Amino acid sequence: MKHLTVLLLALVLFGVIVPAAQAQSSGIPGELRLDVRGNSGQQSYSVPIQILLFLTVLTFIPAILISLTSFTRIIIVFHFLRQALGTSETPSNQIIIGLTLFLTMFVMAPVGEQIKRDAVDPMMAGKISQSEALTTAVKPLRGFMLKYTREKDLALFLSIARQERPKTRDDVPTTVLIPAFMISELKTAFQIGFVLFLPFLVIDMVVATVLLSMGMMQLPPVMVSIPFKILLFIMVDGWNLVVGSLVKSFY
Repeated sequence: MKHLTVLLLALVLFGVIVPAAQAQSSGIPGELRLDVRGNSGQQSYSVPIQILLFLTVLTFIPAILISLTSFTRIIIVFHFLRQALGTSETPSNQIIIGLTLFLTMFVMAPVGEQIKRDAVDPMMAGKISQSEALTTAVKPLRGFMLKYTREKDLALFLSIARQERPKTRDDVPTTVLIPAFMISELKTAFQIGFVLFLPFLVIDMVVATVLLSMGMMQLPPVMVSIPFKILLFIMVDGWNLVVGSLVKSFY
């Protein structure tokens, strides 16, 4: 199970699928096959099997992106920010997702560079095998997740899986590390979102109190408070502060 997980993660993240063109005895020239080398020898898969495997792996890409990177923390904070401002559709979901994707690429760039240097380049040069490259490629990603995963969350899933406490953090199974990392990121994102809500909540309370004291009960306080919240956000250069704080939280 551990080797299967490592294989799937590395295939999805870095596209390490190496088809070989071989001529078959049936006379079909140039038939593409996927060569997989293991302890039991070499196995080849024909084009239909390759397509099936590729489409299966492709379905994991959204889950991999959300679960194993900084994507979760960033996008949740942006949604909290939009709710706090009261602009339910501005920025749009497309803009938020696009910005989140590029920020995720920025944050994960050191991990990607390490994987390329330690796994992809040696494999392309023929210095290491595909299986060794896959194992090496997952190590930086595991290191990133371990850095931002709370021990309490790791202990939770270890107890659920009824596994003994690992001697080192590197011995934590990947199947335990991934959900522990996700709930750690969720907690961190909600903490940041709570802090973002506070100043805008104060503005809502002040506006509602003023309108009530003036007897303007029919006027929704939200209509009056939104311009003031946007003005405050502009004056403090809010996007710079929020994005800067999010990125720096990973360094």
